[in-house]
Amino acid sequence: MLFIVPTPIGNLDDITLRAIRVLGEVDLIAAEDTRHSGMLLKHLGISKPMISFHQHNEASRTCELIEKLTAGQSIAVITDAGTPGISDPGARLIRSCVQAGIGYTVLPGACAVVLAIVGSGLGTGEFVFRGFLPVKSGQREREITSAIQRDEPTVFYESPYRLVKSLRVLEKISPEHKVCVARELSKKFEEFRHGLPTDLAAHYEAHPPKGEICLIVDGAKPTRPARTAIEH
Repeated sequence: MLFIVPTPIGNLDDITLRAIRVLGEVDLIAAEDTRHSGMLLKHLGISKPMISFHQHNEASRTCELIEKLTAGQSIAVITDAGTPGISDPGARLIRSCVQAGIGYTVLPGACAVVLAIVGSGLGTGEFVFRGFLPVKSGQREREITSAIQRDEPTVFYESPYRLVKSLRVLEKISPEHKVCVARELSKKFEEFRHGLPTDLAAHYEAHPPKGEICLIVDGAKPTRPARTAIEH
């Protein structure tokens, strides 16, 4: 049996009782970074065999894990933070389980994109998630152009090293568009900062951001009043 197990995106208390039980019962844990996950398991008082399972070995490891599952082993998949399969390894293995007729289950739990859209105040029940913004400038601009044309808000994952570049692209294309930067969700320095691209870009140029970031771009037909920059 395969278990897809979400892990905390920041606060280590954000893990379910079921997730702790499953991690303590399985035969093997496939982790994106065994060193990182080892610290979480130590915090939970769990000692289990681990195997690396990340974007660079996902194809070969999937075959290996399918063999172990077929042999009757129970395996949990975890990533560094959040739910496996959302911009992280996991989807390929689930597809292979479907094809091989192997049982699997997905546990509910932490997912940054859900926290980001709720905390942004821009959600109306519908939104689009596009994963990480492209590194290449042309592809990045096309993604952002598509986002501002959608009726629904769009959520992106973004690197702190490229956030200002993305905000400057938004400034160029649609300077009056409402944006929210959700940063370090569930952690000590959690931040939801709202405003226009120009203001946000200037802020993060003066205060270079750190940590995990979600960039939420409002829809083309906003129903909410304009908001000034707010932090909490």
